[in-house]
Amino acid sequence: MKTTATIRGEITKFLQDNELTLNQFARISGVNTGSLSSILNGNRPMSMNQLDRITTSIGYPEGFFYDRYISECIFHTTPDWRRLGAFLQRCAELGKLDCLQKAARLTMENISYAPLLFELAEDLFNEENYKAAVILYECVAESEKFQHSERLALCHYRLFKLELSDNMESNLKVAVTFEHYVDRLDDVYQLDAYRKLINVNVSLLRWDMVKVLAEKMGYKAKIQYRNHNKKKISKDEQEKPTVFYILYSYLILANTHREAGDFEGALGYLSMYENPNWLKAKEFSDEEIITVDQFKEWAKANRYLYRLMAGDSDVLPEYIDYIESRTDEIFTALCNFVVAANRYHFNIDHIVDQFREYQAFKLQKNKLGKVSEHVTMNQYTRLLSELGIYYLNSKQFDRGLKYIVDSLEYSIKIKSDRGMLRCMGIFEQFRHFSSEDIQRRYTELIRDVQKLSVYAWSPLV
Repeated sequence: MKTTATIRGEITKFLQDNELTLNQFARISGVNTGSLSSILNGNRPMSMNQLDRITTSIGYPEGFFYDRYISECIFHTTPDWRRLGAFLQRCAELGKLDCLQKAARLTMENISYAPLLFELAEDLFNEENYKAAVILYECVAESEKFQHSERLALCHYRLFKLELSDNMESNLKVAVTFEHYVDRLDDVYQLDAYRKLINVNVSLLRWDMVKVLAEKMGYKAKIQYRNHNKKKISKDEQEKPTVFYILYSYLILANTHREAGDFEGALGYLSMYENPNWLKAKEFSDEEIITVDQFKEWAKANRYLYRLMAGDSDVLPEYIDYIESRTDEIFTALCNFVVAANRYHFNIDHIVDQFREYQAFKLQKNKLGKVSEHVTMNQYTRLLSELGIYYLNSKQFDRGLKYIVDSLEYSIKIKSDRGMLRCMGIFEQFRHFSSEDIQRRYTELIRDVQKLSVYAWSPLV
């Protein structure tokens, strides 16, 4: 009995079972008789086009033979990129990611193929075929891990962007890995990479790293501004005008001082993005004018914030008047109101009621575009827990514990260790005040926490 373990065996069996001649099958498949004969006699490998035609003619789904094609027609000898590249592209198109990964890893046994594999990954990235692109970027990065090329750095930048998710634990690993490569990126990518890396670290509350990254971003942006301030930057190269990154570095550095309770230091940096007199305003584009105006607005809001966080409750009416007409600022301001109320025991019932619709999670935006999703997720989790604390402090225990459980649920969703521990600590402290429904829901959520990391939570359960 002839084996059908190979593609040639499958074709031969199909011809025998259906009593077809090569000429007849050639007419059915559209592959000429001479090529079919050479393929069956093992004298030549099949092209991708021939393989797909034969597969369809036999009645199998597209890609059915791809796993066998790897060993039989590509890597039986030194692979030819024309055939290999077409195969990888086809695997990506059909979503045959297991075959794509297998072939890509075999390809990288010859490191000379790294540039071609990288170019294909870039094509897939631009086509938004991200799952396939990730596989190729990983292969190239692994093969060049001891190199110091810009290609290696760009691979890690692409992977950093593509692997970010609503999982804080995963984001930490992704960020830590990419931090080693951000300085090696080409200038056209570097400022955006710093901004994205800063935003992720802000969401993870890694303020020491945020400070380091902000200082580097500001330094590099100033050099670029001095050297290329007249250059029109393509949207394909850099997402925002260079002045944005300079001003953003000051804003972030102000935030690091604010988080440390150093409001004087924060005000110093605030003045630098509030009145950037060093900028050559006559040369501003429309986009740069919008950018500068947005930072001036943030500076005004942050002056109110710093007074509030220093315990000045008299600033609340001014702060509210300011944000009421700026709906993009309300969510962040609400978070600040509740944090300050808990710290200094303000009564803000009327403010919480006024902005109740902003307690629901939604992605934030401003004049300059979308706010980092990861920063918003962290803020939202914090808002829920702070609202819970606010109502617990006013002895509205059931209401407060409901917010704490809501925050715990969202912390589990984004795998925020800090958020989970905080909520569990608060709930255990007030557990005896909770209703049966809230107790039941909390107990169900604890099971989810235990599945994530049993050793970390058992002392509190």
